[in-house]
Amino acid sequence: MTTRSSSPAPTFAALGLRTDLIDALTANGITAPFPIQAATLPDTLVGRDVLARGKTGSGKTLAFSIPMVHRLAGVAVTPARPAGLILAPTRELATQIAATLEPMATACGLRVTTIFGGVPQNRQARALKTAQIVVACPGRLEDLMKQGLVSLDAVRITVLDEADHMADLGFLPGVTRILAATPDTGQRLLFSATLDNGVNKLVKRFLRNPLSHSVDEAHSPVPAMTHHIFEVSDAGAKRDLVQVLASGTGRRILFMRTKHHARRLAKQLTAVGIPATDLHGNLSQAVRDRNLAAFAAGTARVLVATDIAARGVHVDDVELVVHVDPPAEHKAYLHRSGRTARAGSSGDVVTVVLPEQRRDVAALLRKAAITATPQRVTGNSAEVTTLVGPIAPLVTARPEPAATSPERDRRPAARKATVSDARRSRSQAPARTARPQRVRHADRSATHAAEPIGTRSDASARAARPQRVRHADRSATRAVESTGTRSDAPGRAARPQRTRGGGQPAARQTGRR
Repeated sequence: MTTRSSSPAPTFAALGLRTDLIDALTANGITAPFPIQAATLPDTLVGRDVLARGKTGSGKTLAFSIPMVHRLAGVAVTPARPAGLILAPTRELATQIAATLEPMATACGLRVTTIFGGVPQNRQARALKTAQIVVACPGRLEDLMKQGLVSLDAVRITVLDEADHMADLGFLPGVTRILAATPDTGQRLLFSATLDNGVNKLVKRFLRNPLSHSVDEAHSPVPAMTHHIFEVSDAGAKRDLVQVLASGTGRRILFMRTKHHARRLAKQLTAVGIPATDLHGNLSQAVRDRNLAAFAAGTARVLVATDIAARGVHVDDVELVVHVDPPAEHKAYLHRSGRTARAGSSGDVVTVVLPEQRRDVAALLRKAAITATPQRVTGNSAEVTTLVGPIAPLVTARPEPAATSPERDRRPAARKATVSDARRSRSQAPARTARPQRVRHADRSATHAAEPIGTRSDASARAARPQRVRHADRSATRAVESTGTRSDAPGRAARPQRTRGGGQPAARQTGRR
């Protein structure tokens, strides 16, 4: 492996990029390469395998997107046999990469599609028939490969982005199988913050004489990023501080440890007038896209997320990142923090620390090479109000509609009134005599033979209707009924009670003909 140091950044034209590609970059406000792009493009544009390391937000996506579009421009579409493949660990990151690629690809006559779980695969299978470049998560891509819906035997360029994160998530076995399905003669580019967790094995197996570029140290903090450690006395003080930190006018991302806490905090902030949305693994892809779009558009100023967003959210002008729950390890801290101060802009990072978290957070910051002095604060402290700046106007949350039955909503008003009137009339009517139990099969004959022949002295009273008797018992029942007399014509005979046990033999005897 050959290592090259970075040199002064040339222009895109001096690097030999296609004119239509340069125009597409300029139209999107990209007029000069960032250091990692300037370092890697001379090698990637001529087809060399490259291993690149750089800090979060350094411009790695363009560093591999530009050579892919440049080298594949004009390639004809072969259904379900892409020429370019980019592997990413999360759906959000895959979507962001595709969004970066598409303007350049369109300008050069290429089509891009994304492959990831959480959405119907039939639509993705159809899109594979018309795309030259595929941005995919390993799991869904392997599923499509096993079903014969995509073949990687025509891939010319393969990119593995966030390789260290794939190793952390246990994706390396699948990534190994995918890379093995691509031609050995193809170009392979690997971008990773570190070479641990098995990433080095991928480099040794799949990259041929790679050139290594390291623009920044793997764990170096971003110079334009300011770190703050805010210590609070208890959970109540933490809650108040977080609400103040979320109340500014600019975009901010609040990181939580669990999906449940992220969802709950987003609801709490929205309820007090701070528009917030959540992003975590329990959401469907459609909801994730909608929430992320609301955050990017400014409809929701606050995004409350778990670590799933640390590598997948690339939204411009995020001015503040808050570690509401400090992460478990230093790499997660750097990737979370990297959502601000991107591409040369500045940003602030706040870590909220409870008394019992001080020691763990101090160790975390040492490993991340972060130097910051802890400050004991409340929501009203000058350090906090200065950092937050102007407070955004509160937005009244729209009440959620009451859950009603669709069937009930469709009933006409007249029908509802009739039902309620009937209920009122029933409540005013005198109580009915409890209905006696049913008599079954053979027991009925004995029941009728045993019960007394009643008479009624009250003509207005109404006795229960006798039960039907089936099969052989009917003759005995008729005989019993014929002997009955009434003292009051309107009255009815009382309904017989169920007779069990000793009544059963009598029923059999009466039932014989």
